[in-house]
Amino acid sequence: MKSVKRHLAVLLGATAMLAACGGGGEQIDPFRATRVIAFGDETSAIRSDGTKYSINGTDATTAAVTCTLNQVWTQQVAARFGLVFAECNPDKLATPTARMYAAAGAKVADITGQIDRQFALDGFNPKDLVTILAGANDVLELYAQYPAQDAGTLGNAAQARGEALAAQVNRIVDANGRIILSTVQDMGLSPFAIREKAVHADTDRAALLTELSRRFNAGMRLKIRNDGHYIGLILTDELMGTMSRYPTLYSASNSADAACLASSLPPVCTDKTLVANATSATHMWASDRLVGPVMHNNMASQAINRATNNPF
Repeated sequence: MKSVKRHLAVLLGATAMLAACGGGGEQIDPFRATRVIAFGDETSAIRSDGTKYSINGTDATTAAVTCTLNQVWTQQVAARFGLVFAECNPDKLATPTARMYAAAGAKVADITGQIDRQFALDGFNPKDLVTILAGANDVLELYAQYPAQDAGTLGNAAQARGEALAAQVNRIVDANGRIILSTVQDMGLSPFAIREKAVHADTDRAALLTELSRRFNAGMRLKIRNDGHYIGLILTDELMGTMSRYPTLYSASNSADAACLASSLPPVCTDKTLVANATSATHMWASDRLVGPVMHNNMASQAINRATNNPF
């Protein structure tokens, strides 16, 4: 009887293993990106000299900016797969396996051009992991039109821009790429928004910026292909909302103020040019509109989780 029980246990274990692998002898092939391609604005960007639009880390001995420190979220995603961008390639790899198209000031209209350049070069393939984050500059551009344009009109425009970004995402889906797509940041939580609310009595300007961010995201999410085989969505706006209310849960202490000195804003801001009591690990915001390393780390964690667990 004991021999029969042992045989049954082995058989059940083998059956469970077969089911976990997809059955029929077909094993699940975990996604392993062979290239990372970053599209978007300054939040995703690394400049040609290795500096970033966040809080740049410095060498403890020389105080020189070191691009491998305080990595932005796209950099961390690439590193998860052993890939590096040419803009931060200290080991001088002959052929860096990540491409940086993200650039300061980019809006949705610029993402089209970024993607066009990649199509003209060599397109996309199923082992490309594409990161996309844009919309903050669009939200800020639309906000600047208030009150000449009313909130409803601006909200409609924000949603239209989100839909336009979705169309670009779907172009990459049609080309068989794999995408980590981020919702736009909730710009109503930024130090800029807090200041705008304080100096304007006409309406809650922070709430307006939050609404424009929400409408952008609604348009984007409504129009993207709802298929996890191609798109892994990270909810940066929701992450920011939680961190702003409970910063200590993320080992931060300040979610309302900018860490960088006004005289040393990104991309020249470093961990040596911060306001009193600020470090790279304490503040959610680097400047009044750009997030710092704490936020980048949490965005990267979400992105890596999607990249390794989505059915790509």
